[in-house]
Amino acid sequence: MREFTEQELVRREKLSKIVDLGIDPFGQRFDRDSFASDIVEKYGDIEHDEFENRNDIVTIAGRIMFIRKMGKASFFSIQDKTGKMQVYISINDVGEEKYELFKSADLGDIVGVKGKVMKTRTGELTVKCLEYTHLVKSLRPLPEKFHGLTDVEERYRRRYVDLIMNEDAKKVAFERPRIINCIRSFMDGKGYTEVETPVLTTLLTGASARPFVTHHNTQDLDMYLRIALELPLKRLLVGGMEAVYEIGRVFRNEGMDPKHNPEFTLMEAYLAYGNLESMMDQTEEMFKKIANDVYGRYTFNWCGDEINLDGKWKRISMTDAIKEQTGIDFVEVYNKDNALEEALKLAEEHHIEVQEHERNVGHIINLFFEKYVEETLIQPTFLYGHPVEISPLTKKNPEDPRFVDRFELFIGGKEFANAYTELNDPIDQLERFEDQLKERDLGNDEANDIDMDFIEALEYGMPPAGGIGYGIDRLCMLFTESDSIRDVILFPTMKDRSVNK
Repeated sequence: MREFTEQELVRREKLSKIVDLGIDPFGQRFDRDSFASDIVEKYGDIEHDEFENRNDIVTIAGRIMFIRKMGKASFFSIQDKTGKMQVYISINDVGEEKYELFKSADLGDIVGVKGKVMKTRTGELTVKCLEYTHLVKSLRPLPEKFHGLTDVEERYRRRYVDLIMNEDAKKVAFERPRIINCIRSFMDGKGYTEVETPVLTTLLTGASARPFVTHHNTQDLDMYLRIALELPLKRLLVGGMEAVYEIGRVFRNEGMDPKHNPEFTLMEAYLAYGNLESMMDQTEEMFKKIANDVYGRYTFNWCGDEINLDGKWKRISMTDAIKEQTGIDFVEVYNKDNALEEALKLAEEHHIEVQEHERNVGHIINLFFEKYVEETLIQPTFLYGHPVEISPLTKKNPEDPRFVDRFELFIGGKEFANAYTELNDPIDQLERFEDQLKERDLGNDEANDIDMDFIEALEYGMPPAGGIGYGIDRLCMLFTESDSIRDVILFPTMKDRSVNK
């Protein structure tokens, strides 16, 4: 049986009294004509004395966030999605019955107000209540005004309370869709078509990640929740759609930290007849459009760094970036007859652990990058020239086939995008898939399956193409200047409460 606090019991008693008055304690339709921000925008600059000769009537609704009761007249504030508005209510204006109803109100109750716009003598914009409507009784008290939800875990777990009490959380919640709408507008304007592809799949393809496994009862078939969007979208290039993108959830059965959530939003885009440079130019243009159109600025403070999106972004190869930080030239290492032995020796000297499936020069280059370079890439940087071993879906560089035409965008030491000149050679692709199975046998549990249907699609002919994937949550973190991915996901994955007991 549930146990209630003293405050909760008092609120339930008030609920019963509202019912006894013949009022629905959980409300019916209420037609409002204004939001708090509308009133501020329209009337904020009008002086107190000017309202004496005006009779501007508005109807608003929202949650009571503050009450100051003063006998036969009181002040309270209500909060809607755009902000707060002060209300003045008097027994002389609404009558004894409605005023008594108001006096039983608690913080958190939702009410409707029709009244005259005015300003107090102190200059605060206020609605003088002429009609008061109870809409919803709040049966739980809100957190203490000045502290809100101080337990960070509870903020994310009870996001609805966080949104009520935390203006910053609400601001981010409304900014994210503005960012995504800007992205859609940009992509549509570039001639892309937005599509949807399956969430459930029978193969592990499109990225290197551990999957979530589910089961299809009718077919008695184990399936994966998708870890990427790539291969279905590239099939559409084969079909002639030429420029496609998808913004959708993907699922990776991995750890949680301030930059990672097991389910997250990914955008992938593919452009027929494009290449690596096409994707670099498009990415830089898109980020700058969001900065300008949504925020009107190009500088953002993120995780302790001031990020400047303006100007031409740096472009550097992975081997050159490693050379800048360590002095090691892995191109020279690669050219030696004993390249692998030399690379393993360098890894040992630099205390880099090499797993069995990583015992090749390409993987060792990547391990050096992750240890010495990644966190130093603070300003927007396109890092290209990845080893072929870590890029199973990417076209080889025609001048040096040990590397592929791929780039990653790094900002603030974190990856924001991953792009390829897409591999469209079905023979090469099948060999790469087979190499992935060999890595799996050596212990790489993130290796790809062989997707023979995709191979057959490539055999029909896929045009040369550029492709890219963007982590939308991390992108939103940058623009909203949020340190944790949980701040930009309304309902992040949380440990079960019982785990913490």
